[in-house]
Amino acid sequence: MKISELCKMIEGSIRNGKYPLEDQQQKDLAAYVEIINKSESEDLKAQDIKIQVKIQNVYTLNNYVPNIQHLPGVIEMDVLDSFKMLCRRVARIQAPGEHDSKHITISTERFPDSIDPTQKK
Repeated sequence: MKISELCKMIEGSIRNGKYPLEDQQQKDLAAYVEIINKSESEDLKAQDIKIQVKIQNVYTLNNYVPNIQHLPGVIEMDVLDSFKMLCRRVARIQAPGEHDSKHITISTERFPDSIDPTQKK
């Protein structure tokens, strides 16, 4: 089997819901997942196998060596884990939260003397 065929098979399985997805967000983002062979070869016995998992402009790049037992299964599990991780990351990027820079306030009050980090003891 060629690496790009394996990538397309896994991508299709994620999009078709063949893997158990944890929430509605993962089900929605499954339509946007791309699994891309970034290796210089199509051979699963190549020295450096690189698989990119991408959702929109957020991606991971996983490297593999050919002597791993059950390599296609390992790649499949890693891709699924990477997809779920990217879904969480995309959610943090899209959701406004307490770390949103628009909501940062800076206090102009001085620290009380007991906790002033500039004061020497």
